[in-house]
Amino acid sequence: MKRIIKLTSVMVTFFCLSAFTIINSNLEEEGYKIGDLAEDFLLKNIDGNMVSLSNYKDAKGFIITFTCNTCPFAVMYEDRIIALNNKYASKGYPVIAIMPNNTNIKPGDNFNAMKQRAQEKGFTFPYLIDEQQHVYPKFGATKTPQIFILHKTQKGNVVKYIGTIDDNYKNASAVNTKYVEDAVDALLKGKEVQVTETRAIGCSIKI
Repeated sequence: MKRIIKLTSVMVTFFCLSAFTIINSNLEEEGYKIGDLAEDFLLKNIDGNMVSLSNYKDAKGFIITFTCNTCPFAVMYEDRIIALNNKYASKGYPVIAIMPNNTNIKPGDNFNAMKQRAQEKGFTFPYLIDEQQHVYPKFGATKTPQIFILHKTQKGNVVKYIGTIDDNYKNASAVNTKYVEDAVDALLKGKEVQVTETRAIGCSIKI
């Protein structure tokens, strides 16, 4: 009897671990990888208009930024996101910010709060709400903030960089490596991006 109980316990443990491995494997495979084509989306901007990538006929690419009002990391990066748009929008790589959080869990990220925050900070880029939370899983975004740089080609918008903005979230003046700027500068020169992926530092997206 004891042997049967032990054997059953081992089998249950094995199947549980197997299921866990499969689930985690699937999670790791979700979202875009470098070189993938990103699908277009249609999301509401804080001005009430619907925005998609196809609206930007003259763009060479995009700096897609998943961010929010309530994450301290996102707040620390706000000025740097504004600076990215100011530097690169005119060169063909505008920032498009997307707020991915469930606003029932994070009411400070609701649509009215987004409008207020954008006005306070003087956002110069669209600030879209992923209200149905359909877009961020396609990208595979997990943090706020997290960046996806897309490069427009004849085939579509190719993912060229995924990760953080730079190597110092605490202090902009102490940054040594500006990953996003380096990536966009390379693309503007027709060169390959040297660092294509970094670990995003931020708060988990609330679902």
